Amino acid sequence: MKNILVTGGRGFIGTNLVNELRSRGHNVFTCDILQGEDPQHFKADCSEYQQMDVLFSKQKFDFVYHLAAEYGRWNGEDHYQNLWRTNVIGTKNILRLQEKHRFKMIFFSSAEVYGDYDGLMTEDIMEKIPIKQMNDYAISKWAGELQCLNSAAMFGNEIVRVRPVGCYGPHEYYSPYRGVIPIFTYHCLMNKPFKVYTGHKRIFDYVEDTCRTFANIIDNFIPGEVYNIGSNEDWVTDIVDLAKIIIELTGADPKLATYLGEEGFTTRVKIVDFSKSRRDLKHEAKIDLREGLRRYINWMKKVYNINK
Repeated sequence: MKNILVTGGRGFIGTNLVNELRSRGHNVFTCDILQGEDPQHFKADCSEYQQMDVLFSKQKFDFVYHLAAEYGRWNGEDHYQNLWRTNVIGTKNILRLQEKHRFKMIFFSSAEVYGDYDGLMTEDIMEKIPIKQMNDYAISKWAGELQCLNSAAMFGNEIVRVRPVGCYGPHEYYSPYRGVIPIFTYHCLMNKPFKVYTGHKRIFDYVEDTCRTFANIIDNFIPGEVYNIGSNEDWVTDIVDLAKIIIELTGADPKLATYLGEEGFTTRVKIVDFSKSRRDLKHEAKIDLREGLRRYINWMKKVYNINK
């Protein structure tokens, strides 16, 4: 049994990851800017060093999963001060505390760091060619990775970086800043019109599969490694097809969707390689898109009290 801290533990992935880690018998603590009723939850802002220092003075951790972040490209435009404070200063604070307390860290980056690259997205591509990140969120996540690399080189911090790809599922509440699945699903269930940008393709990974792989990291922790973590390479889905599946599964009126051209400031097609996560972390996607969407739709109906 390990003592583990999950920053951002009240968020979408954090909530699911905590459940997975606890199911394996680990002693898991959470921190978040949100309050929580769990006795092992700390209300703390990672961008405030003093708050985090108090937390680490109270409890020793073997591993820290650093998920706390502001998410999304448009969120990063509208709330850029929060984005940079949390994603960059917050990460630096955790790294400084790692120097002091010597825990092992899993840093959560994003597949958005691949930016405008249109080839097979292998983890080492960043070392081979210059990549242009396409929005502040992506830039902040790449800055976080560079901070981790510098910290490892300068201070010997032991860090594994992960780049999640298209994660979705229960505990992802609707927000206009979230990804296409919660946005499409919420609008279909609420009978509200929504926009579908054509020409984009993505790989989507059900959160249960994702978190099982994240939890496996502590069983084969290799400092300095970086992993794409998603579903399967051949599960690439056109966003138009995604919208049609969600419309079908929710029974929504197809006229709710308005189809537009390509959306700017985001990658058109993401072709991602997951071979490393299969090799080192036993990654296995078990829940395909239709089944995952069915489960997510049922969850969203419950939390929003939708009877249809």
